[in-house]
Amino acid sequence: MKLIIHGGFFSESQTNQEIKKAKQEALSEIVKLGYKHLQNHTAVETAVYTVALLEDNELFNAGTGSQIQSDGKIRLSASLMDGKTMRFSGVINVEDVKNPICIAEKLLHYDDRVLSGKGAKDFARENGFEHYNPETPQRRKEYDKKLSDSIRLGTVGCVALDVFGNIAAATSTGGKGFEIPGRVSDSATTAGNYANASAGVSCTGVGEDIVSGAVASTIVTRVTDGMPIALAAEKTLNELKPFDGFAGIIGISARGEIYHADTHPYMVWALHDEETEVFG
Repeated sequence: MKLIIHGGFFSESQTNQEIKKAKQEALSEIVKLGYKHLQNHTAVETAVYTVALLEDNELFNAGTGSQIQSDGKIRLSASLMDGKTMRFSGVINVEDVKNPICIAEKLLHYDDRVLSGKGAKDFARENGFEHYNPETPQRRKEYDKKLSDSIRLGTVGCVALDVFGNIAAATSTGGKGFEIPGRVSDSATTAGNYANASAGVSCTGVGEDIVSGAVASTIVTRVTDGMPIALAAEKTLNELKPFDGFAGIIGISARGEIYHADTHPYMVWALHDEETEVFG
C-alpha cells in the first residue's frame, strides 16, 4: 500500500515561512490519515477521502479557501479516476459546494460522468450535496487587493495504491484566481488526472501547460508501455520545456514505484508507504 499527495506549488508561502510551515504540517497530518484509511478501504475510496481532507483545509486552493475568479465568484473543479475500471468522472466550474471530489465520486457510477457549471450544481443538489460557500476572508482580501503573487498556482491531489494492487488518482482545484469565468483547468481532465492498472498521476501547475503536454495520461501511457515512472515523468516534463511549461506531478506505479517531480520548484507533497513517511 502506498499513498502520495500534493498541495500545489508554493505561492504566498514562498515569502511567508509561517504559511509554508503550516502547509507542510497539514500535509504531514493528512497523509497519515489517508494512509490509515487506505488500510481498510480501496484506492478509490482513499483518494476521495484524502482529497476531501485537503479541500477542507483552507490553506490549500481547493474546496474551502479556493481562489476567486475575475467576476467575484468561486468555481471548483475536480476529477477522479479508477485505474481498475478505467472510469473517469469529474465536475468543472461547479459553484456553492463544499467537496467537489465527492460529487466526482458520485458521478463515477453514472453514464454521464463529467458535468460542468449549472448541470454539475443541479446534480449535486439532487444528490444531497447542500449549499456551501467556500470563500474565506483571506481569499476575499487577496481578491480585493489583487495580490497576483498569491493567486496563481494551487491544486490538491492524491494517488493511492491499495492492498489489492489497484490504483486511483484524484485531483481538485479552485483555479488560478482572477481567470475569465468559464476557464477550464487541467484538473478535471485526463491531462491532469489519470490512472489505469499500470500507474496513476495527479498534476498541479499551470493548467494550460499541463493540457498542452497531456501530462498525466502521457506519463501513465509510458509506464504502461514499460517505462519506469521516474523516466516517464522526466521525459514528459522535459517535453514542456519548449514553451517553459509549469507543472508538477505525483505518481505511483503498479510495481510500487512512487514518484514526484516539478519543473519549477517548489511543489508541496507528502508520501506514505509501509515503511516510510516523507514530506517535502
